[in-house]
This record gives sequence, structure tokens and C-alpha cells, in this order.
Amino acid sequence: MEATVKYLGLALVAYAALVAGCAMVQRSLMYFPDANLPAPSQGFEAVSYRTADGITLTSWYRPALKGFPTLVYFQGNGGNISHRLFKTRPLFEAGHGLLLVGYRGYGGNPGSPSEDGLYHDARAALDYLAGQGLPGERLVLVGESLGSGVAVRMASEARFRAVILEAPYTSTVDVGQAAYFFLPVRLMMYDRFPSIDLIADIQAPLLLIHGVDDRIIPTRFGRRLFKAARQPKEAHFIPDAGHNDLFEHGLTDIELDFLARLAKPSG
Repeated sequence: MEATVKYLGLALVAYAALVAGCAMVQRSLMYFPDANLPAPSQGFEAVSYRTADGITLTSWYRPALKGFPTLVYFQGNGGNISHRLFKTRPLFEAGHGLLLVGYRGYGGNPGSPSEDGLYHDARAALDYLAGQGLPGERLVLVGESLGSGVAVRMASEARFRAVILEAPYTSTVDVGQAAYFFLPVRLMMYDRFPSIDLIADIQAPLLLIHGVDDRIIPTRFGRRLFKAARQPKEAHFIPDAGHNDLFEHGLTDIELDFLARLAKPSG
């Protein structure tokens, strides 16, 4: 009995150390930035602007052809904006404008990523576009994976032409708890991105795209999010597609069709 109590005590100490260690490094388990950003190409230019909390960021911008909306692209948690050129090429080659939003800590930008930080980065990007004469009705927000939470938050605060979510989630807490079921994620997680609490506030056409074989953000989270959204909305759950290969399964064809069906903005 005494030995059992001893081993149980050691196990509890080890578990507490594991929880404490994961809590300390949780952001390094959530954000995977690539600090190396090449010079822009394919008609993009590097643009800079300052966030409300004093960080100067670099993003890539390519203006729209006349009559086309501008897409504001919030990337996922890995790499940098240059890695999104291949999957967005059909969109900007069709005439749509594109701002690839550079996050703090990514692509050589200063600072470290966090939920509040990424919200600051997104608002600064939208302010930059407003300064270019592009109000919300001429902008389509696109959120990829982690960036879907940023897009939902921005769309809950203001009105936009449309919102596109690629492999989205209800909240990062839900995804984290599913992945680390043996840890008290709901108690220890800092950056929660609660899209499920905000999605009904979006007053714009919504397109949601998710791979049925997604093992990183299972489709049950995307389906719950879609159910909570208001009309008009449409969803495509693509068979055989996972998390990082939506492009290979017709992602941009679906997006181009959706964009073509949007009424042209006034003016």
C-alpha cells in the first residue's frame, strides 16, 4: 500500500510537471513561423503599416482589376505569406486583388504571435486597405486554418463583401483539447480564437470549405461552425481531402465560382 501511494505521488508530480511545461511552451506548439521572406514577385509589392500596439508589419499586396473585389488573406499557423502564392495564383490571375497579410513574428516581421496580436495585425491590414480607398463592401476575407479565427473575428466587427473559411474550427481550445486529450487544455490555453461565439455576428455571404479526411482540424468542428452561421451560407466538405491539400482537390475552383456569383459592389 505504501509503495502504491509513493508511485501514485510520483506519477502526479510527473503529470503536474508535464502540464506546467506544456503551459510554458504552448505558443511554440501553436505557431510555426518562417522568418525568411523573399522579395515579392508575380505583381505583388511589399507594403508596410503600423499596428495599434506599435509594430510595423510587411505584407504583400496586388491591386484588383476594375470591378473585382480584393481578397484579404489570413494564413494558417505555419510558414509565411510567400508560401501562399501557389494556392492563390488562380485567384489573382482571374483579376481579384489580394493582400497577403503578414503576421507579427512571421516573414521577418517583429514581435511574437498571439491571439490579440494577430487581431491587431488584421485590423491594421484592413486600415491600410481603407487608406487605399477600399471599404469593407469591396473586400472578401479569406481565413486559412488558424487564420479562419482571425477572419471570423474581423467579420464580426465590421461588414464585408463576403467571408471564405478554409478548414476552420469552432475554437482553438476545442482543437487543442481533442489533440491533447490527456491535458487540461481548456484550463491552460491562452489563445482561444472562439469562432463559434462570433460566427452568428457575420453579416456577409459565407463560404466554408473543409476536407473530410482532415486529421488536424476534424470536420466535426467545421460542421458545427457552419451550423451556427447565419444565411446566406454554403459549405463544401470535400471527400479524400485532408488539411493541407485542399488546393489539390479543387479549392480555388470552388472559391472562384463563389466569387463569380457575388453581386458586384456598388461604385
